[in-house]
Amino acid sequence: MAYVPINIDESVRKECKRRKYSDKTIKTYLYCINRFLIWCKKDIGKISKKDVREFLFYLSNKNLAGNTLNTYHMAIRFLFEDILDKRIWIDIKYSKTPKKLPVVLSKDEVKALFEVIDNKKHLLMIELMYGAGLRVSELTNLRVEDLSIDKGFGFVRHGKGGKDRIFILPGRLKGKIWTLINEQKLKTGDFLFKTNRNGKYSIRSLQQILKKASKKAKLGRMISPHTLRHSFATHLLENGCDVSSVQALLGHKSPETTFTYLHIASPNMINVKSPIDSL
Repeated sequence: MAYVPINIDESVRKECKRRKYSDKTIKTYLYCINRFLIWCKKDIGKISKKDVREFLFYLSNKNLAGNTLNTYHMAIRFLFEDILDKRIWIDIKYSKTPKKLPVVLSKDEVKALFEVIDNKKHLLMIELMYGAGLRVSELTNLRVEDLSIDKGFGFVRHGKGGKDRIFILPGRLKGKIWTLINEQKLKTGDFLFKTNRNGKYSIRSLQQILKKASKKAKLGRMISPHTLRHSFATHLLENGCDVSSVQALLGHKSPETTFTYLHIASPNMINVKSPIDSL
């Protein structure tokens, strides 16, 4: 008989924290699990594989996206296998999610974006996100001691999946970063980028800064902070950087994830020659 904790939410939260899952993942899992339990209307100890199958079938009939169905599937499996220690393996093929190529800016578009940002700190944040290929959360969590400015690199601490990784520090940004540290009188332990109230920037704030800049630069499309990371990867490949190096800099687990950018990179810039040219 499976163990049933008194407080499901708290048990899920603790196990996720132990595994160093992100707050976003924890929130998503809790939402999916609670929605399933409300729909099922059964004591948790009496829930069967059939109930799980019927719930997933119910969701599929609501035309939810494939990745959403996958998330529900994984959350429910997490509940039963990792929290309740109940083997409730469901042999359901994950819904295929159509793979879309990420939105990438051209180098000229990146320059145009930089040119319309008047606030020096905001500009440096956007430049560093692009120039180092950082996720927005990695940028906002960056602390002074994470940087080795003179050596030209920094460290992402507890990034996606709880892993640390090294990132390149663009030479053109070193002076700007030193100026920021000196003018703001930042010290070890401080966030590199602090708001006027000495707090940490929110992800929402960065999204708004970028949204405003993209409109001002008249890029003709909406972009997100992750667009800068996609652009960083694509431009590295266009500049001749090998896939394994790009994979390491982005912190990708699998090279297949990095290969996506090969589909976007300009063929002539990555030395791919059309066979017709050799006829």
